[in-house]
This record gives sequence, C-alpha cells and structure tokens, in this order.
Amino acid sequence: MKRGKWLAVLPVAAMMISLLGAYGVINAANNEESNVSGMTEGSQGSPVVLTFWALGNTHYVNLAQEYMAEHPNIKINISIMTDKFVHQDRMESALSAGSGAPDIFMLDQDFMERFADAQDQFYNLYDLGAKGIEVNYLYWAWKQATSADGSFQMGLPAGINPTVIYYRTDLLERAGLPTDPEEFSAAINKWDKFAAVAKQFTEVTGIPFADSTDLVFNGLRDQSTDRIYFNKVDGTFIGDANPQVKRAYDFTTKGIQEGWIGSWALGSPEWEKAIREGDVGIILGPTWMEETIRSAEGTAGKWRIAQIPEGSGSWGGSFLALPKEGKHPKEAYDFITWLTNKDNQLKSYKASGVLPSIPAVYNEPGFQAEKDDFFGGQVISEAYARSAQRVKPVYYGPRFEQVDTLIKNALRDVLENKANPQAEWDDAMKSARNAA
Repeated sequence: MKRGKWLAVLPVAAMMISLLGAYGVINAANNEESNVSGMTEGSQGSPVVLTFWALGNTHYVNLAQEYMAEHPNIKINISIMTDKFVHQDRMESALSAGSGAPDIFMLDQDFMERFADAQDQFYNLYDLGAKGIEVNYLYWAWKQATSADGSFQMGLPAGINPTVIYYRTDLLERAGLPTDPEEFSAAINKWDKFAAVAKQFTEVTGIPFADSTDLVFNGLRDQSTDRIYFNKVDGTFIGDANPQVKRAYDFTTKGIQEGWIGSWALGSPEWEKAIREGDVGIILGPTWMEETIRSAEGTAGKWRIAQIPEGSGSWGGSFLALPKEGKHPKEAYDFITWLTNKDNQLKSYKASGVLPSIPAVYNEPGFQAEKDDFFGGQVISEAYARSAQRVKPVYYGPRFEQVDTLIKNALRDVLENKANPQAEWDDAMKSARNAA
C-alpha cells in the first residue's frame, strides 16, 4: 500500500477534479482520465454543489462518486493538492479575504493550532450533531480538533499517523537480539531496556542503533501527559517544567554520549543512504515513514515493525473541517460523516493506506488480512493499529515547532560539537521562554 510521502515539500501540483455530470476528469489516484456519472442539472431541481479541498493521496475521488450515485441531489467538486504548505496558505488567504473558501477543507494536523485561532470562521461540528458520533473515533485523535473548553469541534479525524519502530532483522540477529516483533517489542518495552539493547547493538555491530537525535527525542517527548511545551488553557510556556521533556532530552544526550545514535540529519540524502545500505538498526517514526523504508528496495524482507517503549505518539494526521463560507453545512456534514465512517475508512486504507481513526475498523477481516512481504510477512496493519491505541491526547500549541527546533538544535550541538548538555538545555529553555 502506498502511503503519503513524508515531510519533504513536494512540487506544487493542484489537480482540479470536477465530479459533475458525465465530464472527463483527472483521477487523483493514477492521473488517468475517467468518466464520472452524476445527476444532470435540473433533473430534480437545482442540485447542491459542495466544494472540497483535499490533500495528498486519498481514495476520496472514488468515494465521492459513490456518494453522488446514492445522493443524486448532491454534486461534489474536489480540488486535490499535494503540497500541504501551499494547501494551508491557500486556505488562510481565503479566510483573510473573506471569500473563496470551500465547503469542506482537509486540515493537516500540523496546522491545527493555526486554524484553531480562527475557529469563528468554521462551523462547530457539535452544532451539526458530532456529539452523536464522537464515541466512534479514537479519543486522542478526536481531541486534537477539540477546543480547550471542550465546546467546539473543528473537524472529523480522517486519517492518523501513530509512531512505531521499524527495524532490520538481519542487523539485530548479528547483535544477538530477538528479531520477532513480539519478542523485540518485549525486549525494549521500557526506555532503560531500550538503552541497554541499543548499547549492546552498537558495541557488537559497530553501527548506530537509532538513526537520529530528532526521532529518539520525539519518542519520549510525545509521551508527555496532556501537554508538551504549552498550557492549552492559557497558552503559557510550560516546557521547562514538563518532566517528560527533560527526560526526553536527557535520554537523547545519553544515546549521543554512549554512541548508539547516528549523526544523520533527518530526511537528508545521507540518512536515506544509511537506510538503504544497512548502516542503522532502527527507525523510530510515524507510519508515513514507511514509504522511505520501502524505497530501500534491496532490503525487502529484512524489515519488521515493533512497538515503542512505554506508549506511543503521533506525528501528523488529517481532519475534515467546514468553513463558514460554505452555504450547505448540513449537506457537507452529512458527506464528511459518511466519508469517515467505518466502512469507508476501511476502503480508504485498502486503496491508499490512510490509517483509520475509528478503532472498530481494526477488527475487520479486511483490515487484518494482508501479510506484507516487504516486512517479512508481518501484518503491518495490526502493528499500526496497536500503536494507534497506545497514543494519549497531548496539546502541542501554536509555537510548538519554534520551541521544538530550539531543543533539537541544542541536541545537534551536543552531538556535533560535544557541547555541555546542561548548558545547551539552559540556553534552549531561556530562548523558548523569551519566544513564548
């Protein structure tokens, strides 16, 4: 299954897909022309036309066709963009101008806090009936789009990206470590055990156990309780008082000093080369990183997926929100609840790898059936589902990236220049407080 390319900014490509009548359209999944049948104007009065700004590789074009076949009074125009930054800027421009926004907007989780500041320009899904379906979704995913006081729901969770550990069985075997996913997960189910295994691996093989300071830090950081750097209620900076953040920093510096964390920059050509050539044992990352792993074609069959110690985290995801410029909120809400129901999330996963946010899907035979040869016959959907159910809700805050970069720069200085870890931490926290 092909999943969305990770954080690299892709070339800007907006594909306008008009699902109207029997027009020729561009199919977003394969760029081939196809015919889309739908209601002709006036056959039952004026149809309701919904505009939908989608993002990335999804199955939504096909599902929209199904929906229109079942609802001949609805027509759906889908505009698909591949660059999430341009997608966000396009929406922000429309909101600022007070015109041009769609009926439905696919909101990337990375930008949730920015749009939450403009929640008065979106419909509250609770007013449209979302309380009745909230229980269907993963609690943490739902809460990512809920206001601090719990009264406003910005969007429905459409897809999620929990974090896992991708690992090389041949390299673990060389280090005398278990290679079965269950056994390896058990061997590293506490962070102190993870560190001991990492040290053993590097001492025996001579190569780093983990690929980067960023991903090791993220693994512990995202297990914070409720919040990471900012208080959700009043927005105050609390990163220097969050014990889990300091624990994540200290654990990562321990890995640097013991030599089991690699020096590759995340996403760099050198990082990708290390993955291809077997120069690193594990990659601790979100589900969208699977595509990078698969790009190392010569390593097929050598990879497996294990669980992160002491819990899990999340990096990315998407939501379907309804801007107030839309004139048909009821029809738009009916469509997005249908689009993200259990059956259609399963279809989206099987077609394009969008991991479902409704846990009931995880029990469906169609979700559990596929063994993946690239991952040695492991049912990777089960590994992803297990991780998804271990995530706890956590608040990031609108200046999350700014503070996170300060800490990661400090770790980079410890790694590359052997800087004093405590001094780097103190400087990062001072800068973070000033920025906040």
